[in-house]
Amino acid sequence: MQKLKCAIIGCGRISYKHVEAIIDNSEETELVALCDLIEDRAIARKEQYKEKFPDAKVSVYTDYKKMLTEVDIDYVAIATESGYHGEISLDCLNEDVNLIIEKPMAMTLEEIDSINELSDKKGLKVAVSHQNRFNPPIQKLRKAIDEGKFGNLINGTARILWTRDQNYYDMAPWRGTKALDGGTLMNQCIHNIDLLLWMMGSEVVSVKSERGTFLRDIEMEDFGAILLRFANGSIGIIEGSACVYPKNLEETLSIFGETGTAVIGGLAVNEIKTWNFEDKNEKADELDSGKIENVYGDGHTPLYKDFIDAVNNDTQPLVTGYEARKPVEVILKSYEEKKWP
Repeated sequence: MQKLKCAIIGCGRISYKHVEAIIDNSEETELVALCDLIEDRAIARKEQYKEKFPDAKVSVYTDYKKMLTEVDIDYVAIATESGYHGEISLDCLNEDVNLIIEKPMAMTLEEIDSINELSDKKGLKVAVSHQNRFNPPIQKLRKAIDEGKFGNLINGTARILWTRDQNYYDMAPWRGTKALDGGTLMNQCIHNIDLLLWMMGSEVVSVKSERGTFLRDIEMEDFGAILLRFANGSIGIIEGSACVYPKNLEETLSIFGETGTAVIGGLAVNEIKTWNFEDKNEKADELDSGKIENVYGDGHTPLYKDFIDAVNNDTQPLVTGYEARKPVEVILKSYEEKKWP
């Protein structure tokens, strides 16, 4: 079986994790092209890849449309500003290219629906980078839910208590904007919102929220809270902040049921903090994801493996475009909620 050829569009802050994932899956995939409006960024990612594979031929572009027509590509990883995900995704699909899209999948439900419809029509694969789903403790948590270890679910809580100072936003003027980024709920919190929705496993029937811009000079919120009601009667609580003093405090996912309680925390929801079940055979086993260097975690590598397998075997990746639609819908509905006069 030939290696799948990958190109990356957008070579900014998160792109190095995509290059790492391609390197880690080098038996099944290879990097053939990079594109960024700032050419030096693409060159830096090329150098990162060539440190491992010095003989690799990797083309560099500043125009992704030109790249799509000139390079033989099996799939593209899109890691641009969030507001451009929709347009670029549709352009790639129209060139019959499979996709890995950084979160959020797109900034509007209309764009997401168009991507899903077109990929289905063309028989192409779409995966979205909610990489924390692949953390071993998160996989163990999902297995416990599937096996009924919690009994009836009561509530789940996603807490993202981080800091992003004004310099973070000033370094890239698109950050914190409605069109290209959203606020802390859409940017920093969407990974944990995805995990909460995946674990609760039920349709959302009610969304209530409060948001504010307290400390940062940005268009959207730097703190937000959302209260969800699910069709199965359970409740979801989301707390997301970019205002914690003086540094990131925690990212935790807590699930509570009639016969089980679990809390997954750590730098990137990679450590079991609490694991208590009526079933005494259900043990935590000190399971974690190993040493995590930053909040991005190590999930991109297994996410790429899962996606490559989906392309090769004509199956669906774990995080499809339909799954990735759910947290975006919750966040957008929380933005729409009317306030008191």
